[in-house]
Amino acid sequence: MDEMKIPNHVAIIMDGNRRWAKEHGKKTSMGHLQGSKTLEQTGMYIFKTGVKVLSVFAFSTENFKRDADEVTYLMDLLVKRFDTTYEKFVKNGIRVVVSGRRDNLRNDVLKTIEKIEERTKGGQNGILNICLNYGGQAELEDACKRIACDYKEGKISLNDIDISKYLYNDLPPIDLMIRTSGEQRISNFMLYQIAYSELYFTDVYFPDFTEKEYDLAVIEYNKRKRRFGG
Repeated sequence: MDEMKIPNHVAIIMDGNRRWAKEHGKKTSMGHLQGSKTLEQTGMYIFKTGVKVLSVFAFSTENFKRDADEVTYLMDLLVKRFDTTYEKFVKNGIRVVVSGRRDNLRNDVLKTIEKIEERTKGGQNGILNICLNYGGQAELEDACKRIACDYKEGKISLNDIDISKYLYNDLPPIDLMIRTSGEQRISNFMLYQIAYSELYFTDVYFPDFTEKEYDLAVIEYNKRKRRFGG
């Protein structure tokens, strides 16, 4: 194989935490905890390979329908992990941004998001985009509302409209989308940004998505010939 092509923007649907816990005879919360540790370790490795943007599906708008105790644990875990790992992001020059609706989120979660976005905003080595309370359709709906407001106020003309500038964060198109746990669907994830991405599905549950597993995805990515409709 020729020299490996490194995707600029990688996205991961981090699926399988609950099934991993069940198969290991552990509580559901332990699956989420292990998944958060995997994200920290494998995520940093992904940036070290040269990837500039990593987007991860942490919590969808629909996930609020889950058991209340599980939702509470996930929010507590988010606050705890951000508070204990943000210095690592700063040290490695990784900027953290959060995509999603801010309503329905607890005040402590909102404050934690604001803190980590502020403290890592100077990062120049990569962007970690955490999709939280996120839905691809909701993002497009919210973008349309902002466009309509700007158009009504005379800030833009019809010919000036660029939807990408009105999404939750202005990020480059996704080159490689990975979904773990064997499911083969998009699940309302970054619908606009994923238009021409290469899709990679693996049976591995996310807590077991190691650096080696990521490398396998990149090897497959390098076998693809991207045509962008041509």
